[in-house]
Amino acid sequence: MDHLLHEPHHDGSPLYLEQESAPLGTAVRVRVRTSAQAGVDAIWLRTIEDGEPFYAPCTVETTEGGSTWWVGTVTVHNPVQRYRFMVVTGESFRWLNQAGVYDRDVTDAHDFRISAYDGAPDWGRDAVVYQVFPDRFARSAAAEDRPTPAWAVPAQWSDDPIPSGPDVSLQFYGGDLDGITEHLDHLVTLGVAVIYLTPVFPGESNHRYNASTFDEVDPLLGGDEAYRRLIDAAHARGLRVLGDLTSNHTGDTHEWFLRARADLDSTERGFYYFAADGSHEGWKGYQTLPKLDHLATALGSRFSGVVARWLEFGIDGWRVDVANMTGRRADVDIAHAVAREIRHTAISIRPDALVLAEHGHDATGDLDGDGWHGTMNYYGFSFPLWEWLRDPTRPVPSFGLPVDIPRRDGIAAITSMREFTASFGWRAVSSSWNILGSHDSPRIRTTTGSAELQQLAAVLQFTLPGVPMIFAGDELGLEGTNGEDSRRTMPWSDPAAFATATSATYATLARVRREHTALRRGSLRWLRIAADDIAFLREHPDGTVLVTVARTRTEPVDLPGLTPTDLLFGVGDASGPHARIWRIS
Repeated sequence: MDHLLHEPHHDGSPLYLEQESAPLGTAVRVRVRTSAQAGVDAIWLRTIEDGEPFYAPCTVETTEGGSTWWVGTVTVHNPVQRYRFMVVTGESFRWLNQAGVYDRDVTDAHDFRISAYDGAPDWGRDAVVYQVFPDRFARSAAAEDRPTPAWAVPAQWSDDPIPSGPDVSLQFYGGDLDGITEHLDHLVTLGVAVIYLTPVFPGESNHRYNASTFDEVDPLLGGDEAYRRLIDAAHARGLRVLGDLTSNHTGDTHEWFLRARADLDSTERGFYYFAADGSHEGWKGYQTLPKLDHLATALGSRFSGVVARWLEFGIDGWRVDVANMTGRRADVDIAHAVAREIRHTAISIRPDALVLAEHGHDATGDLDGDGWHGTMNYYGFSFPLWEWLRDPTRPVPSFGLPVDIPRRDGIAAITSMREFTASFGWRAVSSSWNILGSHDSPRIRTTTGSAELQQLAAVLQFTLPGVPMIFAGDELGLEGTNGEDSRRTMPWSDPAAFATATSATYATLARVRREHTALRRGSLRWLRIAADDIAFLREHPDGTVLVTVARTRTEPVDLPGLTPTDLLFGVGDASGPHARIWRIS
């Protein structure tokens, strides 16, 4: 698919949408760009109000530079106001929605939208996020004096992770919060603005997703005092800190669960799903992770207290674990109500708090309202990139699938990406995390099989709409075949590991994204989508950026009417995998 710039275009960026959030009753100006040579006779704006479609004509605003700009007005009638455009040429018409242009009837699922609810805070949208798995990041000197817990299988810092089996979650390296604090300058050099830590609450595992309490920080990490030192040191460097909260379950040693099991008349008994024989339901069958019943009114207030307490302590927001399953079980679905309550509590304490959901698959419908600001965008970003840039010579397990990651061409990958992101909506995608890997998935270096292809993946991570999230160690080219194997320790004792071309790539991409508003807030117009190469524009009133990425040798991309001026970043050459980021005059 080439010459896509001639297609009609609209998205949720400032060039096309006057405001992405607006109170009910607000009239919002929308614009559509068409090619002046396309012969478009009319454009109709189609809105959905109370479930019924209404049509209004758009008018020509101006014709300049080979483009005709049309303008219309959307009145925000419902809290999530949907709209699309009918582009009329002669006796035929096409639909323009967030997923593209169609010469057939399409569902409303991919319509554009304006929300009556506020979006994510600016700092959450403009940031580069860095994920830290505390047990594997760094050990301070104080960690040497702490006893190894009885549940743990101790490991030396240089040991490889156990990739599978019963000891996976018990292998204990002893990384702590002061160790993270000692290495904050590495994050600053890398261009990071937000640190996301997996859980810091006590739990009988190295991952701590089986919390025994939400009222204190694990003493093995240094306790509340070490958390305070980390937060203060991060804030002093201009960094934000996100906590990780398990809203779907606790651990089976959690104080609530112990009380629930011991006292059938306790308030906490209603927090969990117990059968008549006294057995309980665990997340995905894991009995050590008893599932929470959010129909229990008292649980809501208890959970709100947890959300509020740590925001008052000093963190800047929450990443919510297993958010897709929270409040959902069989015939019960109050997921939106739980998300709304968590966000309402968070912003009542800290108005600019970020509340982001873990959602390992299709988050359609979970990001529209006044709940989660965004998601870890696996299906709308990670999966398509893994499938396009994976090394075809080695099998790589796929996160959440029973088969290895398949290899697809660029047309399939980008089509999938466009459809998923369209169903989330522009604003939610812009606030969601572009992840190339996490503590739950294979490492991007292992998936791609080379530094060159990992760098191409990183270019897309930093230049497509969304917030880049780096899993600690990706910048060093660490490998891992699955989520457990990926939780390798940072090699702080090997200075050479921190002087890699991959690390320089991440730092440069973070700087380029920070310096060019178009890469954080600009529109996305596809220029070329082919089997082995893609090209797109990010456009903003402050400037335009061109991005080209090829996984193998390709023919030069046709740039109709575009003049690249400054090369902002480049990797590889035309004889193999390569990518370029240009400023357009």
